[in-house]
Amino acid sequence: QDGDLKFPLESVKKLKELLDDSRHINPRLMASMASYSPCQDKHLPEEFRPVCKREDASIIFKRLSLAAEDDLCEICANAACAGCF
Repeated sequence: QDGDLKFPLESVKKLKELLDDSRHINPRLMASMASYSPCQDKHLPEEFRPVCKREDASIIFKRLSLAAEDDLCEICANAACAGCF
């Protein structure tokens, strides 16, 4: 969950994979990673497409990716997780 937006945990994990994979690309082959957007990726889960239309999409994607790190969300250690209480 990010604010009033809610997404399935599996989709958030897929988003994190896309963002992590983008960091391993040879920097000579592409523009700055600051310009990378998962919205350009054909593997982006469909539920994130509406986020791509928002001005704060990159911030939302970053927060969701952080929430999925080390599966902390699954053990309710992350404040961004919903349904733990």
